[in-house]
Formats: sequence, structure tokens, C-alpha cells
Amino acid sequence: MASNKEKGMLRIVFMGTPDFAVQGLSRLVETGYTVVGVITAPDKPAGRGRKLNESAVKRYAVQMGLKVLQPTNLKDASFLEELKALKPNLQIVVAFRMLPKVVWELPEFGTFNLHASLLPQYRGAAPINWAIINGERETGVTTFFIDEKIDTGEIIQQKKTKIDPGEDAGSLHDRLMHLGADLILETVGAIESGAVRTKKQPQSKNLKQAPKIFKEDCKIDWSLPLDRLFNFIRGLSPYPAAWTDFSNGDESTTLKIFAVGKEYEQHQHKVGAFVVSKNHLKIAVKDGFLQLLEVQFPGKRKMEIKELLNGLKVHKDAHVL
Repeated sequence: MASNKEKGMLRIVFMGTPDFAVQGLSRLVETGYTVVGVITAPDKPAGRGRKLNESAVKRYAVQMGLKVLQPTNLKDASFLEELKALKPNLQIVVAFRMLPKVVWELPEFGTFNLHASLLPQYRGAAPINWAIINGERETGVTTFFIDEKIDTGEIIQQKKTKIDPGEDAGSLHDRLMHLGADLILETVGAIESGAVRTKKQPQSKNLKQAPKIFKEDCKIDWSLPLDRLFNFIRGLSPYPAAWTDFSNGDESTTLKIFAVGKEYEQHQHKVGAFVVSKNHLKIAVKDGFLQLLEVQFPGKRKMEIKELLNGLKVHKDAHVL
């Protein structure tokens, strides 16, 4: 990439949508970089009233008086004209969508993406969730220059962090959000000073992917070993949330599970059976028990188990399936 040795000469366009992206944008603004435009998703109807919901990035950008573009089509001629009129010489992408070549090749100093994994591992839309689901002990964030494929461009910089044994996707998300903001500033500084030295992503046959997660992917398979169930549930907590079918006497419903403990123990219970004691509710699995700590029934708020047991009569044959 070209060098830019005069500080303050960067004209940055930032692209992102969710809360994860806001931290990086705010750090750029607070550090004094010139953000000439922010590109984010169009407003979408949400809730019962179908009111238009603005992205987290848009709310922050409007609050800071930044110019906002919300194209539905990134190849649209009028959008491309608006983008070029901003005269960006660097573009930064965090949790946005795939860019056409006409967009990512526009600025002089390139377009880089922040990805919440240690590339080339966990390319895709849900790297934080999958790292925990797969029981990883380490993850991190990567900046890389965008190319024609998804998450395959040359790596600029990386930062690593340990995954705590009981950590869920929500807490890891927040930690990586801050770590990623730090890395964005370091990457911009390197580009600004002409000190960038990229490296190609290593080739490997053992790459783990991080595809988008849908509701049907979140159903719990109770035949799995205890460790895998524990990782699966915390890897989907708090969003999109692991769930199961729940049978309690003559009633059947679904149950979202957000937090669990694990107990290794030999037992004679059927897999999926509920084991109830005072203030405790466990589910039997083949190599122990999952202790339920926080759950949610449809149309209800999240509840800790002690509160749930105060209002729920658990049938002797209650089970999940």
C-alpha cells in the first residue's frame, strides 16, 4: 500500500452497523481522525409498531454530526457518486456486508476490515460464537486489507486474548469490541506512517469456519457430551440463544437456556430428564448433569432458576428433547 507520512491527511470512510462497530468509530473520532462519512445499513421496521429502527452506528454518527449514507445497493451509481465525492483515501469496515470491488478498491490507502478472530481461522459471520462453541481457549482480532473473497485478504495486524473457561459469547464480544478498537487505531497509525507490512494468510487444510447462525442451528442436541453442551450453550448466550423443547406433564413448550453449570457424575437417569432439588434444577446428560442457572420461556423475561422454581411445578417426568 502507499504511504501517508503527513499526519492528519487521512480522509476516512467508516462502514459498520452493530454495537461492535461503534467502539472503533468512536475511538477514531475521539482520537481526532477525520471521518468524512459513515456507511451503515438502511433503517428497518422493528417491534409491534413497526417503527423504523436505526443501526447503532447510525445513532452514534448522527449524534456526532457525521455524514451518514445508507445504501440498499452498494453498486448503485448514485451511491458511488456520493462515496467518491467524499474523497476518502482510507476505508475501514467493521461488521458490515461484503463490498463490491468498485467500493473497496476506491481509496488510495486501501480498505481494511476488522474481524473478530485470528485469521485464517473462523472466517465468516459468527466468529465469536463459534470459537466458544468449539471450545477454543484463545481467540483475538485481525485487521486485513479486503480482496475479492470473504475474510481472505492480507493480514495487517492481530491481537490475541484468552477465552475464560466459563465465558459466554456476550462477555467475549464486549472484550473483543474494545480490543478491536485498539487494533483499529494501531492499524490506522501504521498506515498513516507508512509502516504497514502485510502478510498473506497461511494456507491450511484444517480451517474452522464461522458461518451465520440460524434459529434451527441453536436447538440443543442432548446426546452430546457434557463439555460440548456446556460450550454450545455459552457460545450462543445471550444471542441468538440455545433452545430446547420442554415437556412438563401435559404441557409442552420451548425453553431458552442462557447460563449453565456442569457436574461430571455417573447416574441412572435418562438423558434429558429433570432432576430437581431445593433451588436447583439439573438436566441429566450421558456423562453428568447440566445445572440450569438462567432460562427463559416464550413471552416471559429471563429468570434465574431459584425464581423459576418458585412459580413452576416440575412434573416427575419432566424432560427436554
